[in-house]
Order: sequence, then structure tokens, then C-alpha cells
Amino acid sequence: MFSSERLKGIDVFVCVSDSGSFKVAAERMNLTASAVSKGIARLESRLQVRLFNRTTRRLALTDAGTAFYRTCTAVLADLEEAELTLHADSAEPRGRIRIDLPAAFGRLQALPVVLACVQQYPQLQPHLSFSDRFIDPVEEDVDVVVRVGGPDVWPAAWGHRYLGSERHVFCASPAYLKQHGEPVTERDLEHHVCVAYGRADGTVSPWRFVGKQGAAMERRVMSAQYIVGDGEAQVITVMAGCGIAQLPTWLIKQQLAEGRLVEVLPHLASEGLAIHLVWPKNRDALPKVKVLLDALAQGLMPGLQR
Repeated sequence: MFSSERLKGIDVFVCVSDSGSFKVAAERMNLTASAVSKGIARLESRLQVRLFNRTTRRLALTDAGTAFYRTCTAVLADLEEAELTLHADSAEPRGRIRIDLPAAFGRLQALPVVLACVQQYPQLQPHLSFSDRFIDPVEEDVDVVVRVGGPDVWPAAWGHRYLGSERHVFCASPAYLKQHGEPVTERDLEHHVCVAYGRADGTVSPWRFVGKQGAAMERRVMSAQYIVGDGEAQVITVMAGCGIAQLPTWLIKQQLAEGRLVEVLPHLASEGLAIHLVWPKNRDALPKVKVLLDALAQGLMPGLQR
């Protein structure tokens, strides 16, 4: 049978973990440092495990403390969500919200939208992470995920929304084209130095073309001398005159406008990967999730193909 005793000290423990200090946690919770220290001692005694490694300079979670912290933050988030759901129609968007964004697209396109949303709703506390790996928002307790690409079939527990797709173009620097000439056909690419995108699993992302019947096609990059696992780093490599790359227009819009990059083979420009919003479906009604999803959709869709 569940006992309310199990909830005692959880809020103090999470605050100490987040702040890394008994003193700072005491100030945030309007308690004395002694009360916070005793609260942690009682919690460790009840659990019969040490949660923190303490030195005169540093306070750090033990392995057991790290595991307990993950559980506690999930429990507190569930309690907050349960309370807010009861008042979803009138509640002000507030509280901690975990957001995972793709690396380059997230920094350049999605992050400004998130920051503008938080300025509008200052009670939001975003916890941002950036990665290009697959994220399961339910399993990893993430409120909102922006993803480039996505599965063919979406899990039933996920909410998802298609925003549009990228447009991919081939490009190079003026210096590279002056030295090596401009390709005219797809076959010409085999005789040029190419800059390809390297995935985290060690494979190379293929180039995408539009076939004669308008169907999307993929081709392995045959002449890639440079394999770069980050979109912004790809842009830097191409601007340095190292070769030709296929890049999304949202990533190089400014460089193309300023002439620092030049589009080549325009007839081979193609639709890229789809951009999706993803979230745990059971959090649909939470004000903090709703406002962020709306803000991201309104902020990102105008720059994508539909």
C-alpha cells in the first residue's frame, strides 16, 4: 500500500540536485541550509542509500542518486501535469518543459521560435537538448520533439504533426567553381570533389534526385572526399572551396543571397526530408505543450515546402 511518507523530501532532493548546493537550494525553497541538509539525511536514511557524494568543494549525485533523480523528476512532472490538466482551459502556460531539437535545424530555425514563445509566456522553463538521433518522447520523457525525417508509421502513443519538407539544392563556392568548373549533368558530379553528410552510425547520407517521372530517387555519393556529420560544418567546408554539397535551402539561404555560395544543377533540386513535431499524446491538454506546439508550427511552416 502506498504511503505518503514516500513523497517526503523529494522536492528538496530535486532542488538540491538541480542547484548542486544545499545553500542555494535552501534559498530557493525559503528554508535554512540546516533544514535542507537534515531533509536529505532523513531521505537517505529511509532509502538506506547514499544519494550524494559530498566534499568541501563539490556536491555530486551518486549512481543511485542519479537514478532516483530521474524517477523523482518524472513523478513531480506527472503531478504537475495532473494538476494543470484539471484547469487546462484557464491555466497560464508554466513549468518545466523538455524540448529536443535537431542539431543544425534546431539551432538556426526552431530555437528562435522557442525563445520568442518563452518571452511571451515567462512562466515556462525550457530544458533544451539538441541531437539528430531518434527520440522516443514517451520513453525519454520529452514534451516536444522537432524532427527532420520520421517513421512510416507513427506509434499510437505519439502525437505528431507534419509541417512541411526541406528543399535540397547542390551548391559550391565561387572559388571552387572557378578552379574546377561547373557541373552540367548529374554524371559530372562523379568528376568533382564532393562534401557528403555522415550519419552517427557511420553511414553516408545519399543524395536525393527527382527522376524522369517526377519520383524521388536516392543515389550513393560516389566521389565524397569530405564526410561531415554536422550541417553547419558542411556549409563551412563548402564555403572554404573544398567541394560540392547537397544542402537544404533553410541552411544556406543567406549564403546564397550574398553570393558566398552558388547553386549548381538547379534542375536537380529536390524535396528533402519531412519536418515533424512529435509529443506524447497524453500531454495534448497541457497549456505549456499546446502553446509551444502552436508556436513552432506557426514559426516553422512558412519556411518549408508543403
